[in-house]
Amino acid sequence: MILNEQETRDLLAGYGIPMNESRAACGAAEAAGEARHIGFPVAVKALSRKIVHKSDLGLVELNIYNPGDAARAARRILARARDIDPEAGLIIEAMAPQGTEVIVGAKRDPQFGPTILFGLGGIFVEVFRDISVRVAPVDRTMAMDMIDDVKGYAILKGARGRKGVDLEALADILVCTSRLMMEQERVLELDINPVMAYEKGAMAVDARALIRD
Repeated sequence: MILNEQETRDLLAGYGIPMNESRAACGAAEAAGEARHIGFPVAVKALSRKIVHKSDLGLVELNIYNPGDAARAARRILARARDIDPEAGLIIEAMAPQGTEVIVGAKRDPQFGPTILFGLGGIFVEVFRDISVRVAPVDRTMAMDMIDDVKGYAILKGARGRKGVDLEALADILVCTSRLMMEQERVLELDINPVMAYEKGAMAVDARALIRD
């Protein structure tokens, strides 16, 4: 069974993985209220266990700056989403500042048990498959080695006048993800993508979890 994004966020938060603020909503008026509570700008997304690739289906709207636009985005998204899943709702999220995108993932391998993945996001993972993998449990030393192993490490460390990102914060997320997989045997797969890495800190922006029924 696939958890919806808010359920996945709650799972990650329980293991200390930082995420941008989010709130679920059922309709346009509630979405506008939750957006006002979070503070603008926000993103509005469909919330459903049955819909995975929301962006591809036009079920995500970004950079919304006022309650009226939040309500209109919510109505548009619900109309499309409920053609796929009549029980679809909404999730309202604070827009995370742009950073260096990385991905963190996990999978429960039938032979090796839980494995943890790290990679650069964007074209680096889609085109170059620039990733590193370790068998859990992953401690801090292993996490730093995973980060160092990717071909794009220089981008994370800082190159050509570009400031580096907080490698310790990324290592924390890898260690927390490993602990989650070791303790939550029902979790079969976890995809935290993207994680925004900053000069100070890092934040998971979107996540998906597959759990055992």
